[in-house]
Amino acid sequence: MTMTSSRPFLVRALYDWILENDCTPYILVNAYADGVEVPQEHVKDGQIVLNISPSAVQDIFIRNESVDFDGRFAGIPKRVYVPITAVMGIYAKENGQGMIFEADGINPQPPTGSDDPGKPSVSPIDGEKKKPSLRVVK
Repeated sequence: MTMTSSRPFLVRALYDWILENDCTPYILVNAYADGVEVPQEHVKDGQIVLNISPSAVQDIFIRNESVDFDGRFAGIPKRVYVPITAVMGIYAKENGQGMIFEADGINPQPPTGSDDPGKPSVSPIDGEKKKPSLRVVK
């Protein structure tokens, strides 16, 4: 029997858990995966980190197929759409606790015909360059 992906269920559960512990949920996204709609000027090394806390976004929906919400980037409103397969991880900004997912065969490659994939860009939304980290909890 083939089961559906556990990724959307884990993303929803970890999102709720992170908020319940008064932390800020961030998702790590493969910005070059098919169907991803994020501000490309904030993509670095094929990835983008998005703050998905209720204070940072509006109308967030974490569905079995996607994560989508309204956000502001440099003051400009934008609808963000991320297929669930492009979510590479979800973690708390404050302590890095969360989960990184397996790649599902998606490589962060720039789309063909992009303007300048080697152009330096802004990293995570709040300007931090903190990478997610996991630790063993006993």
